[in-house]
Order: sequence, then C-alpha cells, then structure tokens
Amino acid sequence: QVQLVESGGGLVQPGGSLRLSCAASGSIFSINTMGWYRQAPGKQRELVATITRGGTTNYADSVKGRFTISRDNAKITMYLQMNSLQPEDTAVYFCNALITPRGLGPGARDYWGQGTQVTVSS
Repeated sequence: QVQLVESGGGLVQPGGSLRLSCAASGSIFSINTMGWYRQAPGKQRELVATITRGGTTNYADSVKGRFTISRDNAKITMYLQMNSLQPEDTAVYFCNALITPRGLGPGARDYWGQGTQVTVSS
C-alpha cells in the first residue's frame, strides 16, 4: 500500500523558517509530479508548489522567493524549505503525488498525505 507521510511542521515566529518533508513508501513503480498544498481554517485547499520528476518547479505567487520545493528521487522524498514565514502562511500543509503503484495495472493515481500543521505566530 502506497503512503505519503509529512513531517517537519510546528510553531515558528514571523520571519522564521521551517523545512517540511514528505516521504513516500510502499510498492511504487514510479512517481511523477509531486506537490505541496495547504489549507487554512475556513479556506479551500490551495496549491503551494509542485515539482516534476525532472525537477521543473512551479510556485504560488504568494510564496515565490520565500519557499523552495525539492525532491530526492532516490529517497522518494520531497521537501519544502519555507523562509520568511508570515502569519498568513499558517495552515495544514499536505503532500500530494502522482504515483504508479506496482501490481495494480498501468496508470498513475493521486495520493495525499495526512497533513502537518504549520503555525506562524509571535
């Protein structure tokens, strides 16, 4: 069974930094695009950043220049380095990946992690 597990969330003061990790596990044939999404209280889930298998990245305008997404294909792990955090970055951050599992036939499937809380407050 394929799983995505996030870690690295927590409480940080405005202007601080956090690094989130998302580790994939299970019977995986391949992983295509991976991404980070976030959902603040009372708001819809929104895209933060995505990264293709080849390393092409895409960012929401609100995080450009402050956040950096990366991945280690050998470790099947994705990261989100978040700098200059602001209170409006407070949200639950979710990992997402398009994964082709082994043994379930062709075609990639959409997987989500359970989320990790990021709180930016003084």
